[in-house]
Amino acid sequence: MNAETIAVGSEMLTPHRQDTNSLYLTDKLNELGVEVRFKSVVGDNSKLAMRRSDIIILIGGLGPTEDDLTREAVAEALGLKLQRDPELLVKLEERFAKRGIKMSANNAKQADVLTGATVLANPNGSAPGQWISGKYDGKERILILLPGPPNELKGLFEGECIARLRTRVPPQHIAIRELKIALMPESQVDARLAPIYKTFSDVQTTILAGAGEIQLHLRCRKESQAEAEARVEELAEKIDEEMGDAIFSRKGESLEQIVSYLLQMRGLTLATAESCTGGLLAQRITARSGSSRYFLGGAVVYSNELKFRSWNHGSGRSHRRHRAEARRLGVRGGRWRRRNTGRGTQFPRRPQAYPLVCNAASAGDDQARVVVRCTPGRYGYLNERVAQPST
Repeated sequence: MNAETIAVGSEMLTPHRQDTNSLYLTDKLNELGVEVRFKSVVGDNSKLAMRRSDIIILIGGLGPTEDDLTREAVAEALGLKLQRDPELLVKLEERFAKRGIKMSANNAKQADVLTGATVLANPNGSAPGQWISGKYDGKERILILLPGPPNELKGLFEGECIARLRTRVPPQHIAIRELKIALMPESQVDARLAPIYKTFSDVQTTILAGAGEIQLHLRCRKESQAEAEARVEELAEKIDEEMGDAIFSRKGESLEQIVSYLLQMRGLTLATAESCTGGLLAQRITARSGSSRYFLGGAVVYSNELKFRSWNHGSGRSHRRHRAEARRLGVRGGRWRRRNTGRGTQFPRRPQAYPLVCNAASAGDDQARVVVRCTPGRYGYLNERVAQPST
């Protein structure tokens, strides 16, 4: 079976509100083996179409105000009548009375029920949901009306809808897998993988470009979980064979998670020195619980003078080795070298901003390895992109 969610409310069409309810509902429906094929956001004066989905969930528009028109829109679209439920009206009045509030006359419309609908109790609010099932255009359809506030929607859906859906939804299971690739453009990834995933017509493959990574989402729906998992695993193995070490995550782990695993496996520690990323790299590393086991600390060095002092600190063979490593990686020492003009020490002006990120990983003082990234580009873009832990 397939489902569709429709978020109702003119405020959802503004930049001030986002439809997060559909994400929650999609997750719960997927657990039942139901695919969500369509998501819509519509204003308060919309009509409903039921031809393309088996399950239709309308979110919001069940309040007491003049622009809460979901019940009226459904009644008009399906040719149903709205009838005021006396028992439901009494419950509404009791709810307000318990709070010492006089119920406004317009709250009474929340007791209006569609002909043939089952009222779904709302434990966290005044707007009850409604459930309608039956034939539409010769096909079995389920229509669910849910309140918009997330705390009301979740409590009502879990308490009133999931059990009902389980009795209606045929046995279906969905298997998903997320792989992540670094240091490769989306077009190149797709050029290499399209000949592979196109042979798996029953596995939906989606390629998404993220900040510093490419995500591969594999999804398969079968009558049994084992069958769905087997197909996803088969495709994932073929992708793994093609991409090799370019894949840094095979189960959706973040890059900082993988870096954490590798550092601890190898007994390494990590320190950072950052420029325009302003501590973003260190923040991502320390956001993981237990990072103190391998992360020593970090510094934000912004001015040229501080970069020079930090970069030229220390001496001896170890220091020369680190500078040689940095030059090999593309950092020209002259960019940070001071010059004596006879008027005191000055630092060369740079025509363009270059983020500097130094990662020092070591298993001991004599085995330190310094990795330097010096990348030209726009600050806003590079702040996020450069602050990627390196595997």
